[in-house]
Amino acid sequence: MADLFEYAVIRVVPRVERGEYVNVGVVLWCQRAGYLASRYALDVDRLTALDPYVDRTVIAAHLDALRRVCAGGAQAGAPGSLSAGERFRWLTSPRSTTVQTSPVHSGLTHDPAAELERLMSLLVDPPGPPDNVGGMRPLRRRRA
Repeated sequence: MADLFEYAVIRVVPRVERGEYVNVGVVLWCQRAGYLASRYALDVDRLTALDPYVDRTVIAAHLDALRRVCAGGAQAGAPGSLSAGERFRWLTSPRSTTVQTSPVHSGLTHDPAAELERLMSLLVDPPGPPDNVGGMRPLRRRRA
């Protein structure tokens, strides 16, 4: 039986007032499997296309903080003591900062870790050329 999971796309919004963003990662929560994790890959070229003056050090620090909150524990500060589900809700609450998450979406999976990688490929990796069926691109395997 497949498990319900929830996820949100992690976005970098270099200039909040402009509303432009680059998808850089995914945070995924699967309660039944007790799985909360995030992955991110910062594409500097795509980011600097939106804002050549973006402070990549600040963005990297925000993304690292998000990763620590996912992992939980003392290194995550106050949110680290929350349950995994509470940390997911804390991470996906709306905010007006340079690192934001999309609305929460859900699905079913047998393997939350593989689902996280599939979503990274689909939503974060640069799009490949369309295939011949309806203009959709095939999913690519992520490199380790």
